[in-house]
Amino acid sequence: MVFLLGLASHPAHAQDANSPGTNATGTTSSSETAGNVQEGTAAQSARQIVDPGPFFAAPMGSQHLFGDWGGIQPWLLKHGIHLLAAVNEEFAGNVTGGKQRAYSDAGQVGVEMDVDWDKLAGIPSFWTHTIIVNGHGDNVSRNFGDQIAGVQEIYGARGNVVAHLVAMWGESAFYHNRIDISAGWIPPGSFFAASPLFCDFMNVAICGNPAPDKYTPGTRDWPSGNLGVVARVMPTPTTYIMGALFAVSPHSFNGGISGWSWAQSGLGKLSTPVELGWLPSFGRNKLVGHYKLGYSYDNSRYPDQYSDMYGGSYQLSGLPARNITGQNNLWIQGDQMLIRNGDGQTNGLILLAGAMYSDGRIVAMRDHTWAGMIETGKAWGRPLDTVGIMWQHFDMSHTVALQQEMSQALGQPYIANQWGTVYGVQSHENTYELFYSMHVARATAVQPDFQYIQRPDATTTFHDAAVLGVQITSVL
Repeated sequence: MVFLLGLASHPAHAQDANSPGTNATGTTSSSETAGNVQEGTAAQSARQIVDPGPFFAAPMGSQHLFGDWGGIQPWLLKHGIHLLAAVNEEFAGNVTGGKQRAYSDAGQVGVEMDVDWDKLAGIPSFWTHTIIVNGHGDNVSRNFGDQIAGVQEIYGARGNVVAHLVAMWGESAFYHNRIDISAGWIPPGSFFAASPLFCDFMNVAICGNPAPDKYTPGTRDWPSGNLGVVARVMPTPTTYIMGALFAVSPHSFNGGISGWSWAQSGLGKLSTPVELGWLPSFGRNKLVGHYKLGYSYDNSRYPDQYSDMYGGSYQLSGLPARNITGQNNLWIQGDQMLIRNGDGQTNGLILLAGAMYSDGRIVAMRDHTWAGMIETGKAWGRPLDTVGIMWQHFDMSHTVALQQEMSQALGQPYIANQWGTVYGVQSHENTYELFYSMHVARATAVQPDFQYIQRPDATTTFHDAAVLGVQITSVL
């Protein structure tokens, strides 16, 4: 299936004829098309079964900065071993607004290994996936006073450790790839509400997986994983139903700060996301789209952000906050290619939009709405370049605003929430992003980036911030 290094480290999505396509949930796939036709067990009666292609995706195809590694890559691929190493560096600083002028360099080095055990050991339709990263730096947004929509996708959740485990799971497919089961240490947000287009953009509120879902314990995304199992069923080649069970960690870092401590205490509760998807392809140019509707429920108990057991302010009464059983998240999203510029599932003019809702009694951000556009560079003679623009809107919850107003009334410091330090009564925030990704060498891109943050930290405490940045990515 994933690709996570591909999603997080390679913004240029223009593809040539040898590049991978896109699989059932919109992630990069090694299958040529979503409509491969294979003869099933009833081939003797000339009956054909449409195979949607494997859920597993070989990361980034065959493009590497250092070519085939002196012949090593072809040998590995022949034996079913897909090995990828990638570097991602992001530099950003605000030139106006915010709490202060600030600058940050944040980045990661990642290694992904996907093994096709049919080729390696004759075990059909079985793959394993492992992703390890080494991260450094911090998001500059924290330094200029915005905790809501970090302008750099790389931030401190990697723990600044030598080898942070992101994912390690096994996957098996059945009935001509119509049924796919994955189990192990899995980032939930990389299966649910996922898109390979999100990490064309540098802002972490959309890259990897949209907020607020990825900041809730039951559905944390990259670079965090959860113990769990995911099942995907495709009734037709263009529709899927996907569901999962994930153990919910009550700790700040799933698997500890390194990601390797799977046997954490307090793992008795479960998160159950479900997603429905439609994957149309229109016209002779195969203008592909991905449309998704999802819901997740976490049966853990969480404290109300404002109320005590009697419904009044727990800050005022001095009583403990009341506990709420069950947390709900809902999302709807889609992307649609309007003009095709060449081969490849993302090579063209694409519109994308979506919205995500979370339980505002528990989560400080109630909802997140986004809309954007991506275009590859064939029209101006740079077919491997990509340009994109994105608008995002965030509404903070009414409950957390009541809590913050009570802090003001009592003369107490604001209480930090899932996003971090609070600088005022939070209501809403808008971000605008424009990038141009330039293909400068094989599997390497340089991406200048501009972002404008309206109402940093969803308050009027600081002036709007303009941020200039650049991202450098290379698949080695």
